[in-house]
Amino acid sequence: MRVRVFQIAVGPDKRANLDRVLRLLDSSDADLNVFPEYLMGVGPKGVDAEYARSLAEPLDGEFASSLLDKTRERGFAAAFTVYLREGEDVSNAAVLADRGRVLAVYRKIHLFDAFGYRESSVFKPGSELAVARLENFTVGLAVCFDLRFPELFRAMARAGADLFLVPSAWYRGPYKVEQWKGLTSARAHENLAYLVAADQAGDCFIGHSVVVNPWGHALVDLGEGERALTAELDPSEVREAREAVRGLELARWDLYARWYARGGSP
Repeated sequence: MRVRVFQIAVGPDKRANLDRVLRLLDSSDADLNVFPEYLMGVGPKGVDAEYARSLAEPLDGEFASSLLDKTRERGFAAAFTVYLREGEDVSNAAVLADRGRVLAVYRKIHLFDAFGYRESSVFKPGSELAVARLENFTVGLAVCFDLRFPELFRAMARAGADLFLVPSAWYRGPYKVEQWKGLTSARAHENLAYLVAADQAGDCFIGHSVVVNPWGHALVDLGEGERALTAELDPSEVREAREAVRGLELARWDLYARWYARGGSP
Protein backbone atom coordinates (compact mmCIF):
# COMPACT_ATOMS: atom_id res chain seq x y z
CA MET A 1 0.00 0.00 0.00
CA ARG A 2 1.28 3.45 -0.94
CA VAL A 3 0.62 5.92 1.89
CA ARG A 4 1.06 9.67 1.49
CA VAL A 5 1.56 11.73 4.65
CA PHE A 6 0.63 15.42 4.51
CA GLN A 7 2.34 17.64 7.10
CA ILE A 8 0.65 21.02 6.84
CA ALA A 9 0.02 24.10 8.98
CA VAL A 10 -3.73 24.66 9.28
CA GLY A 11 -5.10 28.21 9.33
CA PRO A 12 -8.20 29.64 11.03
CA ASP A 13 -10.47 29.64 7.94
CA LYS A 14 -12.33 26.34 7.56
CA ARG A 15 -13.23 26.89 3.90
CA ALA A 16 -9.63 27.75 2.98
CA ASN A 17 -8.40 24.66 4.82
CA LEU A 18 -10.90 22.46 2.99
CA ASP A 19 -9.98 23.89 -0.40
CA ARG A 20 -6.32 23.29 0.29
CA VAL A 21 -6.86 19.68 1.38
CA LEU A 22 -8.91 19.01 -1.76
CA ARG A 23 -6.09 20.41 -3.91
CA LEU A 24 -3.55 18.24 -2.09
CA LEU A 25 -5.68 15.17 -2.70
CA ASP A 26 -5.83 16.04 -6.38
CA SER A 27 -2.02 15.95 -6.43
CA SER A 28 -1.77 12.49 -4.84
CA ASP A 29 -1.41 9.12 -6.52
CA ALA A 30 -1.23 7.16 -3.25
CA ASP A 31 -3.64 4.47 -2.08
CA LEU A 32 -4.11 6.14 1.31
CA ASN A 33 -3.69 9.80 2.25
CA VAL A 34 -3.25 10.87 5.88
CA PHE A 35 -3.78 14.38 7.28
CA PRO A 36 -3.15 15.94 10.72
CA GLU A 37 -5.45 16.63 13.65
CA TYR A 38 -7.43 19.92 13.89
CA LEU A 39 -7.80 19.88 10.11
CA MET A 40 -10.87 22.12 10.12
CA GLY A 41 -8.92 24.95 11.66
CA VAL A 42 -6.74 26.40 14.38
CA GLY A 43 -7.79 29.82 15.60
CA PRO A 44 -5.69 32.74 16.86
CA LYS A 45 -6.15 31.41 20.41
CA GLY A 46 -5.72 27.80 19.40
CA VAL A 47 -8.72 25.49 19.60
CA ASP A 48 -11.07 26.62 22.35
CA ALA A 49 -14.70 25.60 22.85
CA GLU A 50 -16.21 28.63 21.14
CA TYR A 51 -13.99 28.28 18.09
CA ALA A 52 -14.44 24.50 17.74
CA ARG A 53 -18.22 24.79 18.05
CA SER A 54 -18.30 27.52 15.42
CA LEU A 55 -16.63 25.16 12.93
CA ALA A 56 -18.19 21.85 13.99
CA GLU A 57 -20.34 19.93 11.50
CA PRO A 58 -22.17 16.60 11.38
CA LEU A 59 -20.60 13.82 9.35
CA ASP A 60 -22.85 14.68 6.41
CA GLY A 61 -21.78 18.35 6.53
CA GLU A 62 -19.85 20.09 3.76
CA PHE A 63 -16.35 19.43 5.13
CA ALA A 64 -16.51 15.63 5.46
CA SER A 65 -18.83 15.23 2.47
CA SER A 66 -16.44 17.12 0.21
CA LEU A 67 -13.54 14.89 1.25
CA LEU A 68 -15.63 11.76 0.82
CA ASP A 69 -16.60 12.91 -2.67
CA LYS A 70 -12.94 13.50 -3.50
CA THR A 71 -11.95 9.98 -2.42
CA ARG A 72 -14.74 8.62 -4.63
CA GLU A 73 -13.64 10.77 -7.56
CA ARG A 74 -9.96 9.80 -7.23
CA GLY A 75 -10.53 6.16 -6.27
CA PHE A 76 -8.41 6.10 -3.12
CA ALA A 77 -8.63 6.30 0.68
CA ALA A 78 -8.03 9.15 3.12
CA ALA A 79 -7.82 9.64 6.88
CA PHE A 80 -8.81 13.11 8.05
CA THR A 81 -10.14 14.84 11.15
CA VAL A 82 -13.26 16.88 11.89
CA TYR A 83 -14.88 18.69 14.77
CA LEU A 84 -17.83 16.32 14.75
CA ARG A 85 -21.19 17.68 15.88
CA GLU A 86 -23.68 15.11 17.13
CA GLY A 87 -26.64 16.79 18.76
CA GLU A 88 -25.27 19.09 21.45
CA ASP A 89 -21.93 17.28 21.61
CA VAL A 90 -18.75 17.99 19.65
CA SER A 91 -16.04 15.34 19.33
CA ASN A 92 -12.47 15.53 18.06
CA ALA A 93 -12.91 12.81 15.46
CA ALA A 94 -10.81 10.97 12.89
CA VAL A 95 -12.50 9.55 9.80
CA LEU A 96 -11.24 6.77 7.55
CA ALA A 97 -12.86 6.90 4.11
CA ASP A 98 -12.33 4.78 1.01
CA ARG A 99 -13.71 5.70 -2.40
CA GLY A 100 -16.62 7.65 -0.99
CA ARG A 101 -17.47 5.27 1.86
CA VAL A 102 -16.89 5.89 5.56
CA LEU A 103 -15.06 2.84 6.91
CA ALA A 104 -14.59 4.07 10.49
CA VAL A 105 -15.08 7.09 12.72
CA TYR A 106 -12.97 7.45 15.85
CA ARG A 107 -13.87 9.96 18.54
CA LYS A 108 -10.73 10.82 20.48
CA ILE A 109 -10.81 9.00 23.82
CA HIS A 110 -7.86 10.53 25.66
CA LEU A 111 -8.35 14.28 25.55
CA PHE A 112 -5.33 16.54 25.97
CA ASP A 113 -5.69 17.61 29.61
CA ALA A 114 -1.96 18.09 30.17
CA PHE A 115 0.80 20.71 29.92
CA GLY A 116 -1.70 23.39 30.93
CA TYR A 117 -4.29 22.51 28.27
CA ARG A 118 -7.83 21.23 28.94
CA GLU A 119 -9.14 19.69 25.76
CA SER A 120 -11.99 18.18 27.78
CA SER A 121 -13.42 21.70 28.06
CA VAL A 122 -13.73 21.71 24.25
CA PHE A 123 -14.70 18.18 23.21
CA LYS A 124 -16.66 15.21 24.48
CA PRO A 125 -14.41 12.14 24.85
CA GLY A 126 -15.09 9.03 22.83
CA SER A 127 -15.49 5.54 24.27
CA GLU A 128 -15.10 3.11 21.36
CA LEU A 129 -12.27 1.65 19.30
CA ALA A 130 -12.31 2.22 15.54
CA VAL A 131 -10.82 -0.63 13.49
CA ALA A 132 -11.56 -1.32 9.82
CA ARG A 133 -10.20 -3.34 6.92
CA LEU A 134 -8.49 -1.41 4.09
CA GLU A 135 -6.89 -3.39 1.27
CA ASN A 136 -4.31 -5.76 2.84
CA PHE A 137 -4.29 -4.06 6.25
CA THR A 138 -6.54 -3.77 9.27
CA VAL A 139 -6.41 -0.13 10.29
CA GLY A 140 -6.77 1.22 13.83
CA LEU A 141 -7.41 4.93 14.39
CA ALA A 142 -6.04 7.08 17.21
CA VAL A 143 -5.45 10.82 17.63
CA CYS A 144 -2.36 12.62 19.00
CA PHE A 145 -2.42 12.45 22.85
CA ASP A 146 -3.67 8.85 22.56
CA LEU A 147 -0.04 7.93 21.84
CA ARG A 148 0.66 8.18 25.58
CA PHE A 149 -1.77 5.32 26.32
CA PRO A 150 -0.36 1.97 25.18
CA GLU A 151 -3.50 0.11 26.28
CA LEU A 152 -5.48 1.67 23.43
CA PHE A 153 -3.04 0.47 20.80
CA ARG A 154 -2.77 -2.99 22.33
CA ALA A 155 -6.56 -3.25 22.33
CA MET A 156 -6.64 -2.34 18.64
CA ALA A 157 -3.90 -4.88 17.91
CA ARG A 158 -5.93 -7.55 19.71
CA ALA A 159 -8.85 -6.53 17.48
CA GLY A 160 -6.66 -7.27 14.46
CA ALA A 161 -5.04 -3.90 13.68
CA ASP A 162 -1.65 -4.07 11.94
CA LEU A 163 -1.60 -0.43 10.77
CA PHE A 164 -2.21 2.51 13.11
CA LEU A 165 -3.14 5.93 11.73
CA VAL A 166 -2.57 8.80 14.17
CA PRO A 167 -3.56 12.30 12.97
CA SER A 168 -1.86 14.71 15.39
CA ALA A 169 -1.26 18.28 16.43
CA TRP A 170 1.64 17.69 18.84
CA TYR A 171 2.39 20.94 20.64
CA ARG A 172 5.92 22.27 20.93
CA GLY A 173 7.69 22.24 24.31
CA PRO A 174 10.72 20.87 26.17
CA TYR A 175 11.55 17.33 25.05
CA LYS A 176 8.34 17.10 23.02
CA VAL A 177 10.15 15.95 19.86
CA GLU A 178 11.95 13.23 21.83
CA GLN A 179 8.67 12.12 23.41
CA TRP A 180 6.97 12.03 20.01
CA LYS A 181 9.69 9.92 18.44
CA GLY A 182 9.87 7.51 21.36
CA LEU A 183 6.11 7.04 21.63
CA THR A 184 5.47 6.54 17.92
CA SER A 185 8.29 4.00 17.72
CA ALA A 186 7.14 2.15 20.83
CA ARG A 187 3.47 1.97 19.81
CA ALA A 188 4.50 0.44 16.47
CA HIS A 189 7.07 -2.06 17.73
CA GLU A 190 5.30 -3.27 20.88
CA ASN A 191 2.33 -4.18 18.66
CA LEU A 192 4.44 -5.27 15.68
CA ALA A 193 2.46 -2.99 13.39
CA TYR A 194 3.01 -0.07 11.06
CA LEU A 195 2.23 3.38 12.44
CA VAL A 196 1.60 6.49 10.35
CA ALA A 197 1.41 9.73 12.33
CA ALA A 198 0.67 12.92 10.37
CA ASP A 199 1.45 15.93 12.54
CA GLN A 200 0.78 19.61 12.04
CA ALA A 201 3.59 21.99 11.15
CA GLY A 202 3.74 25.69 12.04
CA ASP A 203 4.57 27.81 15.06
CA CYS A 204 2.63 25.78 17.65
CA PHE A 205 3.37 22.20 16.55
CA ILE A 206 6.51 20.13 16.07
CA GLY A 207 5.95 18.52 12.68
CA HIS A 208 8.14 15.40 12.42
CA SER A 209 5.39 13.29 10.86
CA VAL A 210 6.55 9.68 10.78
CA VAL A 211 5.98 6.33 9.17
CA VAL A 212 7.26 3.63 11.54
CA ASN A 213 7.64 -0.02 10.58
CA PRO A 214 6.81 -3.00 12.85
CA TRP A 215 10.42 -3.11 14.07
CA GLY A 216 10.12 0.41 15.50
CA HIS A 217 12.22 1.99 12.76
CA ALA A 218 11.08 5.34 11.33
CA LEU A 219 11.06 4.92 7.56
CA VAL A 220 10.01 8.56 7.20
CA ASP A 221 10.53 11.63 9.41
CA LEU A 222 9.38 14.82 7.73
CA GLY A 223 11.20 17.13 10.13
CA GLU A 224 9.83 20.66 10.53
CA GLY A 225 7.96 22.68 7.96
CA GLU A 226 5.23 21.85 5.49
CA ARG A 227 5.92 18.90 3.25
CA ALA A 228 4.49 15.58 2.08
CA LEU A 229 6.00 12.21 1.33
CA THR A 230 4.82 8.81 0.11
CA ALA A 231 5.94 5.52 1.70
CA GLU A 232 5.32 1.93 0.71
CA LEU A 233 3.88 -0.41 3.36
CA ASP A 234 4.34 -4.15 2.94
CA PRO A 235 2.01 -6.46 4.92
CA SER A 236 4.60 -9.24 4.74
CA GLU A 237 6.82 -7.16 7.04
CA VAL A 238 4.12 -7.33 9.71
CA ARG A 239 3.88 -11.09 9.35
CA GLU A 240 7.66 -11.50 9.58
CA ALA A 241 7.91 -9.30 12.68
CA ARG A 242 5.06 -11.09 14.45
CA GLU A 243 6.49 -14.50 13.66
CA ALA A 244 9.94 -13.46 14.93
CA VAL A 245 9.02 -11.52 18.09
CA ARG A 246 5.69 -13.21 19.00
CA GLY A 247 4.85 -10.37 21.39
CA LEU A 248 1.09 -10.51 20.85
CA GLU A 249 1.07 -14.31 20.94
CA LEU A 250 3.06 -14.61 24.20
CA ALA A 251 1.33 -11.81 26.11
CA ARG A 252 -0.40 -13.06 29.29
CA TRP A 253 -3.84 -11.56 28.82
CA ASP A 254 -5.26 -13.72 31.62
CA LEU A 255 -2.85 -12.25 34.19
CA TYR A 256 -3.31 -8.70 32.98
CA ALA A 257 -7.09 -9.01 33.23
CA ARG A 258 -6.85 -10.28 36.82
CA TRP A 259 -4.50 -7.45 37.81
CA TYR A 260 -6.81 -4.86 36.33
CA ALA A 261 -9.76 -6.43 38.13
CA ARG A 262 -7.87 -6.00 41.41
CA GLY A 263 -7.25 -2.34 40.71
CA GLY A 264 -3.70 -2.92 39.48
CA SER A 265 -2.46 -4.86 42.52
CA PRO A 266 -0.24 -7.85 41.72
